[in-house]
Amino acid sequence: MAATLHDVARLAGVSIKTVSNVINDYPHVRPTTREKVQAAIAELGYTPNLTARNLRSGKTGAIALALPDLGLSYFAELAADVIAEAEKAGVVVLVEQTGGDRQRELDLLRSPRLKLTDGLIFSPLGMGQEDVDALEVPYPMVVLGERIFDGPVDHVTMQNVEGARAATEFLIANGRRRIAVVGAHEGEVIGSAGLRTRGYVQGLEAAGIPYDEGLIAYTTTWHRANGATAMRDLLARGAEFDAVFGLNDTLALGAMRVLQEAGIDVPGDVHVIGWDDLDEAKYSIPSLTTVDPGRRWIARTAVRTLLDRIANPTEDHRSLLLADYRIVERESAPALQRESVTAP
Repeated sequence: MAATLHDVARLAGVSIKTVSNVINDYPHVRPTTREKVQAAIAELGYTPNLTARNLRSGKTGAIALALPDLGLSYFAELAADVIAEAEKAGVVVLVEQTGGDRQRELDLLRSPRLKLTDGLIFSPLGMGQEDVDALEVPYPMVVLGERIFDGPVDHVTMQNVEGARAATEFLIANGRRRIAVVGAHEGEVIGSAGLRTRGYVQGLEAAGIPYDEGLIAYTTTWHRANGATAMRDLLARGAEFDAVFGLNDTLALGAMRVLQEAGIDVPGDVHVIGWDDLDEAKYSIPSLTTVDPGRRWIARTAVRTLLDRIANPTEDHRSLLLADYRIVERESAPALQRESVTAP
């Protein structure tokens, strides 16, 4: 039979109340007593009744994480980072995949499943600025990404415009003048693609290089196959370029594969830079130069901010928290001067 609270108290030679105080991490317990109780818990293999404890506290000990597509490496690695950070706080993460579909995202915000959790970290992709009122929810929430700004909840995101401008200026500093973009979304203004394209244009303008629409390769989604297709399109229409900026690493890796198939040397003929600093970028051939947009910081800050809102629900929930970025130089775009470009 499973060990009980009474068993722990009997073995440790203390009261049941003292065992409860140790389990709930109350500060006013003598260190020697705490050690005895913890030793008894370990010896008996006692597991606290979390359901009963949660009923008393009004908390579930779980948070929800809603992401568009775990098939994209960025979101898979972000989920792993969020789960690792939550585990440090003793919190379980329930992961939802929305497919980036607007209606599924709206339905999720009203889903009774969220009653099983204490709060939500939400990365919308289908919703837009016109849906900002949908973020008025009766539970703590932290929003990620670039689809909705100025909402009624905390927002943790990256510096897309600034980071993309830094990536463009990095290529220009390496002597590149004809920089193709892979992954733009036609007509998008707010959103990762729109913001990163804006940063790219700003980088060109600052260097006095004219913008050339013929160097922009549009895609819908950002999988490796889309990067490959976009690069084949650029080559088929005879676009002349000496660098490629993939708006995420998977696009850049797909594009780089097609360049190599076409006999174009990377980085000898064309430099390639991506965005996300995915783990796989270290192991491509050549290894991929990329923008680290602060994914680990975003995960850590989102979890800590949400847990703070859960603990202090009456405080203002409208902070905008921005991650720093840096250029991670690797083989696909080696710098002439070996200095990282970092956010001020």
